[in-house]
Amino acid sequence: GDTAGCTFCHTSPEERCSTCHQRHQFNPVVARKSEQCKTCHWGKDHRDWEAYDISIHGTVYQVNKWDPTQFDMSKKLADADYVGPTCQYCHLRGGHHNVQRLSTVYTSMGMSNADRGAPLWKEKRDTWASVCDDCHSPRFARENLQAMDEACKDAGLKYTETFKVAENLMLDGMGEPMPKDLAPDWSGQH
Repeated sequence: GDTAGCTFCHTSPEERCSTCHQRHQFNPVVARKSEQCKTCHWGKDHRDWEAYDISIHGTVYQVNKWDPTQFDMSKKLADADYVGPTCQYCHLRGGHHNVQRLSTVYTSMGMSNADRGAPLWKEKRDTWASVCDDCHSPRFARENLQAMDEACKDAGLKYTETFKVAENLMLDGMGEPMPKDLAPDWSGQH
């Protein structure tokens, strides 16, 4: 399942037009909707959609996406005046097609403990602050990005601690998560 989940997106070049525009419809209006990114960017390995969807930006989008006065998807991104940002509005800023240019730094695979003061991170941080500055003050953007870094760092430490606890349980012979004699029956009772 994990392999199939990865190869579904990662065996095709990300620059392929049909990845975002849909092969059978090829409509820019479709490609401008955040749900189009959900095709690949969701699930346990890429929680981008879930993070966006429950954020204030995602909530504004979900509540107003059917109102063309709030989200007129027929306009080019450079001309759009959305009530809140879509995935495309920030990541394809200005209507360019290079998603990687404004990509975030993933926190998976140990990246949460990376040195965020390194030049690479500063450059990415400055770029992202400039994106947020379209709607927010520079201070607001920088403080929130810093807070997200701290949350990622804390989550990474908890993730590492959790695996250590699980490893210790396995070493102590307690690897079975729910022994059959303690498993709940069909009613949920023991």
